[in-house]
Amino acid sequence: MNFKSIVSQKSFWKSVFWLGLSFLILYNLITMLFEYGGFAFGEFFEERTSDGKLFRFIIAQFLAAFLYGFILAFGQFHSKEKKNK
Repeated sequence: MNFKSIVSQKSFWKSVFWLGLSFLILYNLITMLFEYGGFAFGEFFEERTSDGKLFRFIIAQFLAAFLYGFILAFGQFHSKEKKNK
């Protein structure tokens, strides 16, 4: 299965979305726990979005989530197809 046939599947994009969202949530929670020693949502987001960094924070989060989800989903779909052959 080649790249075009994998990315044209609706189930592939659902996997990208859910894997990316899971990564985004877990990454931010773990980062918060390590940096603040607990769940300090207000301090965490205030530090990352203050001084005009809101746009950069949002773009970085979505880009990281998309790339993580895309790479993992592509690997899963590619190995699944390879196994079926």
